[in-house]
Amino acid sequence: MPAANPDRPRQARSRGRPKVEAVATIESELLEVALAEFLAHGYGGASVNRIVRAAGVSKTTVYSRFASKEQLFRAIMDSQIQRLSALSSLLFHRRRAGLEQGLIAYGNRMLEISLEGDLLNVNRLIYSESQRFPELGAAAAERSELGMRQISAFIAACAEADQVPCRDPTSVAEAFIFMLRGWYVNVMLSNRPIAEALRERWVRSAVHVLMAGREGW
Repeated sequence: MPAANPDRPRQARSRGRPKVEAVATIESELLEVALAEFLAHGYGGASVNRIVRAAGVSKTTVYSRFASKEQLFRAIMDSQIQRLSALSSLLFHRRRAGLEQGLIAYGNRMLEISLEGDLLNVNRLIYSESQRFPELGAAAAERSELGMRQISAFIAACAEADQVPCRDPTSVAEAFIFMLRGWYVNVMLSNRPIAEALRERWVRSAVHVLMAGREGW
């Protein structure tokens, strides 16, 4: 679906308290408009006034849900985290081939969806403006921590199933996530298209290197 135009006002809503069933829709539309505003003008240049006008709601409606621009952006990040969490859970559920294949599946899918659409654009925004706005880096760190917790739990479960002890699954998960992040940032900064086969080959190689040290985990 194409991103909403933050400069095009939507039809104004009727006055009064919205019905319960309309609240979720209002918040979803606010986040859609806010995302378009952030991507069009950057975090520093984003305007709550433009978001209000484009969404066709009052400032009271916005501030009753999101007390600041930072909270609006964090809500966008939370929606992305929920998307990634649901996806990774599904991948782990479907992949029964063991630890190595599970890590390969996770790495490939996370990189694939992070290199397209809104996720890529939000990550570019975070990277370009996090020095001026530390709250962006903090929000990104929370998203990484979710991935680390998921991978750590997966490693621990595989260790038990395979009867291969793992003393520190958290550190292994951190190493894996930072491997993925390093490759991703390099690709993002180079601003070049990456063939699916190249990405898959790199993920297989990275996981193979990580697995080579499994006895020392």
